[in-house]
Amino acid sequence: MGRREEMIKRVRTLMPKRDKIRNIGIVAHIDHGKTTLSDNLIAGAGMMSEELAGKQLVLDFHKDEQERGITINAGNISIVNEYNGEDYLINMIDTPGHVDFSGEVTRAMRAVDGVVVVVCAVEGVMPQTETVLRQALKEKVKPVLFINKVDRLLTELQLGPDDVQQRFAKIITKVNSLIRKYAPPEFKEDWQVNPTDGTVAFGSAYHNWAISIPFMQRSAVSFKDVYEFIKNDDQKGLAKKSPLHEVVLEMVIKHLPNPLEAQKYRIPKIWTGDPESETGKAMMSCDPNGHLVFMATYVVVDPHAGVVVTGRVFSGTLKPGQKVWLINAGTQNTIQQVGVYMGPERLNVDEVTAGNIAAVIGLKDAYSGETVALDKIEPFEPIKHFSEPVVTKSIEAKSPADLPKLVEVLRIVAKEDPNIKVEINEETGEHLISGMGELHLEIIENRIKSEKGLDVITSKPIVVYRETVTTQSPIIEGKSPNRHNKLYFVIEPLEDKVWNAINTGEITQRNLKDSKALAKKLVELGMSNDEAKRIWDIYKSNMLVDATKGVQYLNETKELIIQGFREAMDRGPLSHEKVTKVKVKLVDAKLHEDAVHRGPAQILPAVRNPIYAGMLQGKAILLEPKQKLFVSIPQELMGAVTKDIQSRRGQIMNMEQEEDAISVTAKVPISDMFGFAGDIRSATQGKAIWTTEYLGYEKLPDELQKKVIGNIRKRKGLSPEPPTYKDFIE
Repeated sequence: MGRREEMIKRVRTLMPKRDKIRNIGIVAHIDHGKTTLSDNLIAGAGMMSEELAGKQLVLDFHKDEQERGITINAGNISIVNEYNGEDYLINMIDTPGHVDFSGEVTRAMRAVDGVVVVVCAVEGVMPQTETVLRQALKEKVKPVLFINKVDRLLTELQLGPDDVQQRFAKIITKVNSLIRKYAPPEFKEDWQVNPTDGTVAFGSAYHNWAISIPFMQRSAVSFKDVYEFIKNDDQKGLAKKSPLHEVVLEMVIKHLPNPLEAQKYRIPKIWTGDPESETGKAMMSCDPNGHLVFMATYVVVDPHAGVVVTGRVFSGTLKPGQKVWLINAGTQNTIQQVGVYMGPERLNVDEVTAGNIAAVIGLKDAYSGETVALDKIEPFEPIKHFSEPVVTKSIEAKSPADLPKLVEVLRIVAKEDPNIKVEINEETGEHLISGMGELHLEIIENRIKSEKGLDVITSKPIVVYRETVTTQSPIIEGKSPNRHNKLYFVIEPLEDKVWNAINTGEITQRNLKDSKALAKKLVELGMSNDEAKRIWDIYKSNMLVDATKGVQYLNETKELIIQGFREAMDRGPLSHEKVTKVKVKLVDAKLHEDAVHRGPAQILPAVRNPIYAGMLQGKAILLEPKQKLFVSIPQELMGAVTKDIQSRRGQIMNMEQEEDAISVTAKVPISDMFGFAGDIRSATQGKAIWTTEYLGYEKLPDELQKKVIGNIRKRKGLSPEPPTYKDFIE
């Protein structure tokens, strides 16, 4: 039997043994060595040459990942490793480190129970390290720490033993402070990482070696030996004495939870149903004989196999031929094949039991985040991304004959990447594609050309704005076209704390099901008791409140009023951008007794028009998306960098000196960040290390409001001047 067949046999044997499974993610800031570490673990399982480990980057199997030297898509692999004479099944996901692909990390965190946080010993904890750690802890995923590139402290920075120890202490302290900040209350102390207990390892993934204190005690390899090997330029010898895969896998197996342990505390956090129900209990106990419940975390459209869905089996057993419900889509699909990943390969198996990560063919209606079950059950909590698509391009097929193919390709792209938003502007006939940043859109564009075989032309990137109000409007009357229905609204800004709670996912549409609990939470956040009890809808960070008393036929008209509210929130009055942070209060209504006279054609305009008029009377403004920018540069280049940031309307928030480097933190509008990569490279001769983090929306300066509104309206084919409130009321 060949090595590969032997591995498949061992994987199949271990899948039902839930205490012998570890579902893990590898997370880090860009270029800190995640994929190189993954190579070592794969080589340690005998699935690739040890000589190539750290060089082959097995899980970067897309052409653009290889060309750019970065991970773009989460790569899955199932490997078997031996520890203390027993086999363990490690289902591993290697995730991207670039901020534009942080959505891939968020989705992967739903499928795993533990993460190895990789931190470069030279750069230390970077902004994206904080972001990925926050994403893991929000999903109740336990971290351990691997400090990578330790050899560079000795070979490049020429640090002595004491300085190296101080560098380690600084990284560990910073990681622990982030765990204290973001971990659920019950784990803030339990999940602290500590070299003494083996939750921290040190090494060089590129040179295939690592050490941890438990391993040193057992193998008699000391820090002194490590220095000698590196000084004598014999890291190969060190890798033989202290192989990375042994050290890291010991840390993973001893300190990261198996599915039986993890699902007990993760299910109440990530599932909206009752943990005490039959399905809830089956998931909490990771029962392979319970109701089948599977969560889709990654969708790819394979040209040969069709839609391939990767996700986690939380209870029951996945088998071909099962007819399952896709809860959010509301449809039934039949499972055709189930399998596991061996890097770029997908291997079919007879079944995948609870506690494992599976690849499924046959779920043609599935999107990332879908709940799949044999029966209709409550869905999982939606996967909440930390940033949103804010950079947009128009995209068209080079040849008009390819238009139908473009529509199909864009549908596939949106299915594969939930962080890409595709819309057709009906006024201009444009196809618009929005992503997390310039690189994100560039990658998607290249894949449409190379992998989907379609030649496309795209416009220059533009940013997406939001519309909101700054003050309360008077009561505005809306009349239906037939004059038989009158609706009265007040428009005002949504409370800051409520808005933040919606944006962080603390309050969602699903909270409407339990109006008492929602009201209690809203009152705590500063909303009045009367309003908090009567929330009709939460939509795109806006709220619709019923503030009426004793209005006849209101309940029969409620759904149409909600629909009209949503239509108004999708396209604001200033420039047809989406609306955010607005509270719409229905304060009174006079409705015709005959339902025939209060159909959609009558009610929808009577809702939309007064909302628009109220927004304009509530001093509507544009909000612009902002990024936090972190730049690390040698001291002598500080002037050039701060000058460039300020020329982009950036505000310097903080400057810190660390040895001979300066770290600058600034807040910059995304609209002014195009071309930054090239400019900063030439201004610093390529010596700047920089990264960004999405910050959300803030008010566009008053002096730019009119100009930007005019530009957006012109681009959308609207009249240059925005409407006044009188255009919406008679």
